[in-house]
Amino acid sequence: MIKVGIVGATGYTGQELVRLLLPHPDARIECLTSNSYRGKKFSSVFPAFESLVDLELMSTDDLAEIIERCDFVFFALPHGIAAGLLKDQALAETRVIDLGADFRLRNARDYQVWYQLEHPWPEGLSKSVYGLSEWRRDRIREATIVANPGCYATSVELALLPLAEAGLLGDTIVDAKSGVSGAGRSASIDTHFNECNESIKAYKVAAHRHTPEIEQELGSFAGQQKRITFTPHLIPIQRGILSTIYCSLPEGVGIDEIRSLYRESYASEPFVRLLEDRQSPETRWVAGTNYCDLSINIDERTDRLIIISALDNLIKGAAGQAIQNMNIMSNFDETKGLSLLPRFP
Repeated sequence: MIKVGIVGATGYTGQELVRLLLPHPDARIECLTSNSYRGKKFSSVFPAFESLVDLELMSTDDLAEIIERCDFVFFALPHGIAAGLLKDQALAETRVIDLGADFRLRNARDYQVWYQLEHPWPEGLSKSVYGLSEWRRDRIREATIVANPGCYATSVELALLPLAEAGLLGDTIVDAKSGVSGAGRSASIDTHFNECNESIKAYKVAAHRHTPEIEQELGSFAGQQKRITFTPHLIPIQRGILSTIYCSLPEGVGIDEIRSLYRESYASEPFVRLLEDRQSPETRWVAGTNYCDLSINIDERTDRLIIISALDNLIKGAAGQAIQNMNIMSNFDETKGLSLLPRFP
């Protein structure tokens, strides 16, 4: 039985980590932190956990004790904080999965450009492994610190990496839509009910911070630099991401070859589901689960590939993938604690 701690347990992804880890057969929640609610019981913040998780919330000031007590520590914090708290000594005592952005980009200069912040611990970038479970499994298994991918990045990378690795990824446009929970739990005028309900809007056009992360991973598997056009949208649902991706294809490459490539890439992956011809992914069929659903189609008039990807931004795009990575690092069955199905209706 491994002991785990969650730093930042009262945000959306932190709460999801608690919910998913509670029934995990081989993990026990040992420590939880929240600077906002320090000293209170976790169940007093989230009454659904009454008599189930009554741990007193610690603060980040208690990190040394948390590291000493835990085999794994999850960081579910805004960018710029985790890297400022971690140093080599911590990594010698525990293993870390960071759900923030601090260790996703390999280059500290890229981090500074896209996050407008000097990286708090640039030496740590070379110590981390990018945690896209299906594509970095061998490196994740031996890692001391794993950088959990962003939610949009997970959606897009799972949709495009088979093409990138095969040398078939051409000009690419990504139209992605996310539920409001992707913005986090902190109060913001942009995510106030009256501001976002009954409306859809594009945001951070040509400037979203997941763009360099996506391009980094596509380029790594393609063996050459890749650029995409990425536009995210906010839609008035609580959770879910739907990415519609348009790719040009090399001459002579047909839909049968592409579908065969994807079937081969994901044949043994428990959490990536390839849908039948013309069946389209929907957020309602992945909400509350660790699945990513993909469909592969081609517009024969324009000879353009259309890939649609759907996942839950808080689970496969965050907490679920983090637990999947913990399972890999612990040599557990990768699906432990993640056998989830959506509610319907």
